Amino acid sequence: MLDFREIIYRPDGELRSMTNMLIIAVNIVVFILLEVLGSTENPAFMFRCGANYPPAIMEGKEYYRLFFSMFMHFGIQHLANNMLVLFFLGDNLERAVGKLRYLIIYLGSGLAGAYASSYISYRNGDYGVGAGASGAIFGVLGALFFLVIYHRGHLEELTVKRMGICIALTLYSGFTSTGVDNYAHVTGLFSGFLLAMIVGRRKRKGKSSYED
Repeated sequence: MLDFREIIYRPDGELRSMTNMLIIAVNIVVFILLEVLGSTENPAFMFRCGANYPPAIMEGKEYYRLFFSMFMHFGIQHLANNMLVLFFLGDNLERAVGKLRYLIIYLGSGLAGAYASSYISYRNGDYGVGAGASGAIFGVLGALFFLVIYHRGHLEELTVKRMGICIALTLYSGFTSTGVDNYAHVTGLFSGFLLAMIVGRRKRKGKSSYED
């Protein structure tokens, strides 16, 4: 049985990054509320609750959907897969850049991914309902990849090789699967990399994280 302390504390005994844990908690609470009110696997219901839909964004200017859709998931497996990745990688990123910069990277990447998905899908006439934190999570991946490079190939247990393989496998899985928003993934990845370049750099020597 999983010890509750293993969720709150890392193996080294330090508390896990609280902003990342709060984001995970919000995603879980939103999922539970949506399941109580309806079904997260029903696209029409998800649309009514604020999920992404290209015509609503591009024609209706309902930009709030770009934000809301980042915290909505289609079914428990979709939620679990995203939150498991975020649980580990988000913790790494927040410890590397600090709370505020982590939020900027996470939310900025998620919004960029959601907008790019809406724009390209609208241009292509693909009007599916979309939701999920994967654009933001790919932003975390992109930011970590930049930081590993910036720190001369190592950031704690992460290396350029490990990050490169992780990104390549994740992208490959998306492009070879159906029902995956690859536009959001790729845009989120590049957005996270660029945002880390802008706000995530620090001196290579000294403390291992920001205080904010």
